[in-house]
Amino acid sequence: MNRLIFVYNANSGMLNGLLDSIHKIVSPDTYPCSLCSLTYGYAGMRKEWRSFIQELPVEAAFLHLDELPSHLPPAEYPCAFLQDGDRARLLISAGELNACTSIEELKTLVLSKIKGNVG
Repeated sequence: MNRLIFVYNANSGMLNGLLDSIHKIVSPDTYPCSLCSLTYGYAGMRKEWRSFIQELPVEAAFLHLDELPSHLPPAEYPCAFLQDGDRARLLISAGELNACTSIEELKTLVLSKIKGNVG
């Protein structure tokens, strides 16, 4: 079974989340995680993104840098991998995610990448 694994360019935990939120407010242009910026508001995951993820034809998971399992190949973050069993390959690069300027662009990118890659 396929699984889409999104990896944030951030660490997990409440303190890190608080610091990330402050960084997004104080200096949004230097915030290092475009995936976080697009999919999270100040109060949590955006409803539009949550609904989109739930409707995908593949299970989606979200990890932080400090939660990465050893089977994921090295990459620049944020990014997304397509996992099939024990194997995972890069599906969406950091450059592609960083180029998205809206949640609509991100949704289009995700759909275009999983089309033909998920059976």
